[in-house]
Amino acid sequence: MSSSDPKTRPKPGPWPPAPDSAPMPPSSWAKRTGFRPKFSGETNATDSGQISLPPRHREPDNPPDLEAGRARSQLAVNGDSEKPPVPVPVPASDKDQAVVKRRRDSDGGGKISGPGVNGQAHPEPVPRRPAVARSEEVVDVLPQSVEDDGFAGKHSHMKYELRDTPGLVPIGLYGFQHYLSMLGSLILIPLVIVPAMGGTQEDTSMVVSTVLFVSGATTLLHTSFGTRLPLIQGPSFVYLAPALAIINSPEFQGLSGNKFKHIMKELQGAVIIASAFQAILGYSGLMSLLLRLINPVVVAPTIAAVGLSFYSYGFPIVGTCLEIGAVQILLVILFSLYLRKISVFGHRVFLIYAVPLGLAITWAAAFLLTELGAYDYKGCDINVPASNIISEHCRKHISRMKHCRVDTSHSLKSSPWFRFPYPLQWGTPVFNWKMALVMCMVSIISSVDSVGSYHASSLLVASRPPTPGVLSRGIGLEGLSSVLAGLWGTGTGSTTLTENVHTIAVTKMGSRRAVELGACVLIVLSLVGKIGGFIASIPEVMVAALLCFMWAMLAALGLSNLRYSEAGSSRNIIIVGLSLFFSLSVPAYFQQYGISPSTNLSVPSYFQPYIVASHGPFRSNFQGVNYVMNTLLSMNMVIAFLVAVILDNTVPGSRQERGVYVWSEPEVARREPAVAKDYELPFRVGRVFRWVKWVGF
Repeated sequence: MSSSDPKTRPKPGPWPPAPDSAPMPPSSWAKRTGFRPKFSGETNATDSGQISLPPRHREPDNPPDLEAGRARSQLAVNGDSEKPPVPVPVPASDKDQAVVKRRRDSDGGGKISGPGVNGQAHPEPVPRRPAVARSEEVVDVLPQSVEDDGFAGKHSHMKYELRDTPGLVPIGLYGFQHYLSMLGSLILIPLVIVPAMGGTQEDTSMVVSTVLFVSGATTLLHTSFGTRLPLIQGPSFVYLAPALAIINSPEFQGLSGNKFKHIMKELQGAVIIASAFQAILGYSGLMSLLLRLINPVVVAPTIAAVGLSFYSYGFPIVGTCLEIGAVQILLVILFSLYLRKISVFGHRVFLIYAVPLGLAITWAAAFLLTELGAYDYKGCDINVPASNIISEHCRKHISRMKHCRVDTSHSLKSSPWFRFPYPLQWGTPVFNWKMALVMCMVSIISSVDSVGSYHASSLLVASRPPTPGVLSRGIGLEGLSSVLAGLWGTGTGSTTLTENVHTIAVTKMGSRRAVELGACVLIVLSLVGKIGGFIASIPEVMVAALLCFMWAMLAALGLSNLRYSEAGSSRNIIIVGLSLFFSLSVPAYFQQYGISPSTNLSVPSYFQPYIVASHGPFRSNFQGVNYVMNTLLSMNMVIAFLVAVILDNTVPGSRQERGVYVWSEPEVARREPAVAKDYELPFRVGRVFRWVKWVGF
């Protein structure tokens, strides 16, 4: 039959694309996560009702093989391949070759595979389109551009990766820099809860020293026997809301003498029980089952709700001394946003140290104003109780004298030079089942927070995401670390700090050894009592101003988890929107229920959301059940988690649309030397867990 027969005639094409319809190159987040849009641009078509545009043309079937340095062979019209062209050398820099070599080493010397949904490599090439799959492989291997926020592709921008040990001096400097940038997350929680418990500034100083000690010790445990990722353990804001709810429980309202130690022992008991529950959740393998329910669409609103839930505490306290608090906020915004690209000796000093720099400058300005007499009023003494003040002139200015002066703290003078934090320093913990149940629910949300941090940090510093067994091991160790925090008496549990991932991306330091060295320095500093006293003397207005920034960062970091999913999907938009709205609206109903305008509450207005146990709408014949239900349903993060996890796991959606976290397969991890070196336990401890498959590879 002639070749001109219409039934056998080959189809014409492929047609060359029009010059003005070339698709946009994939953005950096698409390169990093392996996201494959269905048309060019950031918005992606889905099956959930989103309007999509058809692609203007197909990609050519013969993209150049950048790795081999030659063009791919084209298929002839009749299916016969042409002769291979003469190889054309492509110049490659040393950095490109090093990146390619590291990626090949991480694959165990095998073939480089294309990226998957969340940075995980595909075990097999994508069928029917080998040319496109190969093109994506090359994109993943080549160095990628660095965004302003520091999130770029793996290995292309990190100064030190997970197993790098460049030397004691540079690694010490980077480790100290890492902890200094995390200073706000480490010290702010004790500065909030201790005064709320009726503690003195000396008590605050001791709790701050204890937090530094426990944070250093638990970080060493996690980098050695947990996931082994460079993640700092410390007091998380996730535990702040339940701690304030316990502090403001009705049974503690009438306490007068030694109120701080009594409430601290109650907190210790609740944290210990909840931490033991979290350890069982991890080491029993139940966390591996829970992972099926935890995806970016669940993590994002849950963590964002943690930051949004403290709005009633932030600016109301800043407003008591606007010239100090407002300047503090503006300085941190100036450093972190407007001056973020300014580098000093190759370091973005203002971006990395925005919090400590803003605090130092504001503190110096407030001290200068205090010494110059800006807050001295004739005939007024700040040491006189407000109830004994007769002069109207002094009553008018007593608030400014109390909140604006920086010389009212005596914690630095009263703190000893050396003090060793020891277990049960506040007394024997008191175990109360209703408070423990509240903390147990919060420990689940803390685990959800850690899952997102594990995945995001592994894409930055490790060769592959951890296996479900390694992740369960990390959650189990976080439970044991929180048990230590309960025994030492930090007031909250210990978990992975969410801000850590942003710090890794900004500082470009992912070395495990640097974090371990910084943890050792933190333990040494915790033994110097004057350091705790110095931190405890930070005025309350400055603490609230820093928290306004830290909580805003926490909400943004939570929502940033949506970059692993289709953020433009109407399904995800509705789920996240409902989760965030109900996380604010439902707790507001519980918190305002039964409170009339004439009600005389004995707590400050910014602590009123945490006294819901005494007047909540859930009322049964069992007081303990009323306490647990009213308290849990008044917490923003609990509502956000429940709404998100139910909707995301019941509303149909593809894996790419949901952004399902892809973890390394245990069988593949055992065969890849790089993955084994990243996550295996040291000192041959892993041999003990070989029979426990759910906490190892």
